[in-house]
Amino acid sequence: MMSVEKKIRELARDYSERLKHGIDARLREMEADDRSHFLIYQVLGISDQEGRLVDEYQNKGRFLYKYAGSFLEEAAKLCFLERFPRSGSVRIPNTQGRRPKAFEIDCLVGKDALEVKWRDATTDGDHITKEHTRIQAIVDARYTPIRVMFYYPNRAQAVRIQQALETLYKGVGGRYFFRDAAWKYVKERTGVDLLGILKKLARENAPSV
Repeated sequence: MMSVEKKIRELARDYSERLKHGIDARLREMEADDRSHFLIYQVLGISDQEGRLVDEYQNKGRFLYKYAGSFLEEAAKLCFLERFPRSGSVRIPNTQGRRPKAFEIDCLVGKDALEVKWRDATTDGDHITKEHTRIQAIVDARYTPIRVMFYYPNRAQAVRIQQALETLYKGVGGRYFFRDAAWKYVKERTGVDLLGILKKLARENAPSV
């Protein structure tokens, strides 16, 4: 049977290939882009060359954030599936309103409803209201909401939103793990050293200088 480390290794390879393919395809598309907006860049003192690089890296960044987040969240779920084979994603009805009709629990381990996030840098105040609705629906389903977030935001407004979410979780008897506590929770709960595996892969995949 394939070890969880090998599964994560193959997952990383798959995401790396998809990331490269997505970026390459987007850069080819951009070769035919209308660059008339570069006029405004020039007005603000940005050269055509720098403007082109900014546009390219902005697009690369979108792909990188999307794939990095999805990879880490999926890798974490593999750890829980390794220890708890019957855990997995489930949908529960929204008992607090009409939209959305249902919420998805990333990983249900017994009565623990885990929300796995690589990071959450939102500054949208409505995010708190949406999360409150989702958390209450989890409680109504007789589950305990648990948030596992590996990377904490840097900006003050985003931090305040996370602090508010932590209060919401704890207010209903849930738990909120972030940064080192998130990695520790995964390791203690599943027996898999996810951080150790990722550090090993990072060393192996680091581009040579």
